[in-house]
Amino acid sequence: MRSDLDDLAVRIRAAARVVATASTAHKNAALIAAAVGLEANADAILTANRLDVQAATAGGSTAAVIDRLTLNRAKISGMAAGLRDVAQLDDPVSIVTRGFRRPNGLNIRQVRVPLGVVGIIYENRPNVTSDAFGLCLKSGNAAYLRGSSGAINSNLAIVAVLREALQTADLPADSVILFDDITREGAVAFMQQRGVIDCLIPRGGRSLIESILANATVPYVIDGDGNCHVYVDAAADLAMAIAIVVNAKTHRTSVCNAAESLLVHSSIAATFLPMAAAAMPGVELVGDDRAVAILGSRCQPATEEDFATEFLDSKMSVAVVDDLDSAIDHIRRYSTGHSEAIVTNDLAAANRFTTEVDAAAVLVNASTRFVDGGEFGFGAEIGISTQKLHARGPMGLVELTTQKYIVEGNGQIRS
Repeated sequence: MRSDLDDLAVRIRAAARVVATASTAHKNAALIAAAVGLEANADAILTANRLDVQAATAGGSTAAVIDRLTLNRAKISGMAAGLRDVAQLDDPVSIVTRGFRRPNGLNIRQVRVPLGVVGIIYENRPNVTSDAFGLCLKSGNAAYLRGSSGAINSNLAIVAVLREALQTADLPADSVILFDDITREGAVAFMQQRGVIDCLIPRGGRSLIESILANATVPYVIDGDGNCHVYVDAAADLAMAIAIVVNAKTHRTSVCNAAESLLVHSSIAATFLPMAAAAMPGVELVGDDRAVAILGSRCQPATEEDFATEFLDSKMSVAVVDDLDSAIDHIRRYSTGHSEAIVTNDLAAANRFTTEVDAAAVLVNASTRFVDGGEFGFGAEIGISTQKLHARGPMGLVELTTQKYIVEGNGQIRS
């Protein structure tokens, strides 16, 4: 394995140097060629994907895993559309973020530059393969990918298309490389390529994040759990609240920006909770004593673990709170710092919520499902960072760059 990694390291670093200085036109040409290639090779990609889905099904994978893994023509068209969207976005490389002149005559400016080699380690999400490639390329980075064993056939088929597209645009095919060792040892070796990977971004569940924290020796940005809450305030429009809660929970249950916890003000709980339960007949509800008292057999008692769990399934925890302070305290206790929402017509309550709730995204009168790079206008996203250094929230092109200072003088020396 070490010799394979050493060879890949030389190739990916060489490609990174080329793509870092590639023109916007060249990068956009490759993105468009990749979009066309995905659609033209949809049959081959779907054939490969069926092998992965069949293996996952036979292995007893959960419905949530199968949902993330499965591709269809619509999803491939969406992947292609994402690449076209990225091609239309402004190139962040070389943008001057600030500039100033010192009294000694030095001209100093700060500009955006690529990170270099961006490593992406991800689970059964083959769409991440094209999303990561597109965002890395447009931001001048080489994409070094390590997918899961469950999606290996899909990823190989997609990467073959992407590499061909790069060559048609006169860019090195090695600007995207898939490390195809799908063993656990391979994953650990991948995340320990210090001096090769400039930034590692994981896309997956808790076990992957724990492995990164325990084993990674390269800089990383954590794409963490999404135990997202919706708090329905005393001053909420109840019809609006129902629409938001239903969308946040049921639009797609297997994603990190789905709502997992519902908090309801005690003054409206007796009215609102039966409405919410009726609007989500397929969702299992577990709640605190007051929620169970209102909903009866429709809601089972929740454990401490339930309130702290990202279900990624048709299950939701419910708590009745006495006031905004209690709602914020509950979120502070159980939140993973991803996305938190309040539904209210009280401006003061909304302002307090957005000020005091510590999360990558805080929403007022909107579904948590909007916390997504595509919905934010980023074309796609490479992850949603729940940490605070370098990047936080949906990671698009800007978050895949760093900055450097350029200092210009005319002979100045320091006395």
